[in-house]
Amino acid sequence: MEILSAEGLVSLLTLTFLEIVLGIDNIVFISIVSGRLPHTQQNKARTIGIILALVVRILLLLAINWIIGLTATIFTIKDFSLSYRDLILIVGGLFLLAKSTSEMHAKLEGQHEEKEIKVTTFRAALIQIVLLDVVFSLDSILTAVGLVENVAIIVIAIVISLGVMLIFARKISTFINAHPAMKILAISFLLMIGMVLVIEGLHVHVPKGYIYFSMAFALGVEILNMKIRKKSAVVPEKKL
Repeated sequence: MEILSAEGLVSLLTLTFLEIVLGIDNIVFISIVSGRLPHTQQNKARTIGIILALVVRILLLLAINWIIGLTATIFTIKDFSLSYRDLILIVGGLFLLAKSTSEMHAKLEGQHEEKEIKVTTFRAALIQIVLLDVVFSLDSILTAVGLVENVAIIVIAIVISLGVMLIFARKISTFINAHPAMKILAISFLLMIGMVLVIEGLHVHVPKGYIYFSMAFALGVEILNMKIRKKSAVVPEKKL
């Protein structure tokens, strides 16, 4: 079998790692949205959200010919053309920008405003998660197909990556919601990702390596700040 060959295993490991990295955006968004639900429903929302992401990715992969057709031009304005894929990325990016902006406003303006935009139903949270699952899955599948031709390898990589996401989703969500500064950072990541989606939809390619490096750098700085604050809090004051 091609999957068991050396080349197949390398492709599987590479694609799995890439899918995990691409799935970080999804996890952050699911964590933010599920944080708006009652505590007893948050874990259920995260689990269902990730399972739906798996289902969406598999369905899109099976409909790969249709997905490729989404890249065909639907209309042209002078030298600028748009496809259905471009429109999906732009709309998804604008939705992410609007959602992130409202979350940032609630976090900075205080509890009163935050309650006003709190997700009222479990269904509302799932609808938001599914909408972004489609956008993130489309980008993920197109990337996977561009790297690996074997559909079985792509399916296995997606299942493994989402399994990893399912295992760590609760810890990531708890960590983000437990630290206000980290939540602001996570929302800032979503703002940046939303802007990147819009830019990609307008045919301006943004290397993903730059995006993830900046996210990792900002996360590293914030973790150092947390350690410094924690260390400062436990150091007893010196007597004069």
